[in-house]
This record gives sequence, structure tokens and C-alpha cells, in this order.
Amino acid sequence: MIIAPSVLSMDYSRTEQQLRELNESGAQWIHFDVMDGHFVPNISFGPDILRAVAGSTNLFLDVHLMISDPVFYTPVFIDAGADSITFHYEAMESKERIKELAALIHSRGISAGISIKPNTPVTVLQDLLTDFDLFLVMSVEPGFGGQSFMESSLDKITWLRCELSEKGLNAHVQVDGGINEKTAVLARNAGADVLVAGSFFFRNDMKKAVKLLEG
Repeated sequence: MIIAPSVLSMDYSRTEQQLRELNESGAQWIHFDVMDGHFVPNISFGPDILRAVAGSTNLFLDVHLMISDPVFYTPVFIDAGADSITFHYEAMESKERIKELAALIHSRGISAGISIKPNTPVTVLQDLLTDFDLFLVMSVEPGFGGQSFMESSLDKITWLRCELSEKGLNAHVQVDGGINEKTAVLARNAGADVLVAGSFFFRNDMKKAVKLLEG
């Protein structure tokens, strides 16, 4: 089980201390939410912040682009140090363009992921299962932290895990939104192997939070 703390919930008045504690927490990834104020109604980080974080950690940098133009910005965030880029199905005009962007990400030597919002049927990913290393199921509406977990996401996680297993694919199934000690159990049992945690991770002892989320 991979735990990916979302730095969207980090206390930036204590950035250095929080990053040090994160590095020592036992978490394997850092989840970096990029929001443009257009695709979602909030604005978060740019590439310079990612570059600064990259210089302060050896953890895997998992970048989630919640933006309207992932084609333009993907190379920018790769250059800033991303180890994985996940973009949204809903931000792309066609599956052909989705496949092209996944291929571009792979050509730069990093992992490619795709995400769906809560109201998007998981079956839209059927033709894309061989193109990605990670599938991110949003269990809240993207854009803000602190929302409650939507249990409707569990069927999507299970569908993805079953389809990937049937095809012999080893892609990650990630879940993001409302993850805490209780919802982590539901997500793990449904088939998720990467849990993104924001508020629960940063508002508790980080080492303890990792152990609770891992189960």
C-alpha cells in the first residue's frame, strides 16, 4: 500500500518542518495538486513550488493536474521534477488526444496517470487501460480539501482493479478525497493500492497516520 500525502493540506507557515516530518513519516509518495481556477474553482501551485519541493525530498512526486490545458502544462511540470503526471479525462477533447498525451509523458521517462471526477462513469476508461500506469478515482469533487468521502467511488475502484487484473496489467489504482482511517479500509478492500491523504495526514502525527492508512 502506497501512501501519498497531499501537500495541498500542508501548513505552509511551517514548510521546512512539515516537509522534514513528511520525509520521515514512512510515506512513499508526495501528491501535488495543481489547480488552475478554471477546470476546478480553486488555484493552487505552479511549477516553481514543485521544483522547490523536489529539492527537499527523495520521495516520488505524484503530480495531479486539475487544469483545463494539460497538454501545454505537462512538459512544464515534468521539467520541474515530476515523477508522474496524472491529468483528467474530462479535460481532453478525445481519446486519441488522451493516448497522445500519455505517450508524450512516457517518452519523457516518467509515469502517466488519468483521473475521473465523481460523475464520470468509470467505463470511459475501458479503451485506455493499457495506456496508463495509474488510474485515479476522485472520491470527492476536485478543487477543495476537507470534503467527505463518496462511497460511490468504491464500485469504480473495484471495476478498475478487476479489469486490470483480467488483462494482466500492473497499473496502480489511486483514490483521492476524504481519506482517513475508516475510509482507507473501504478503499483498500475495494482494490486501491495508492491512497492520497490530506487533512488526515497533516492534522495528525504523520508516522501514526501512515500506519493507520496502511492498515
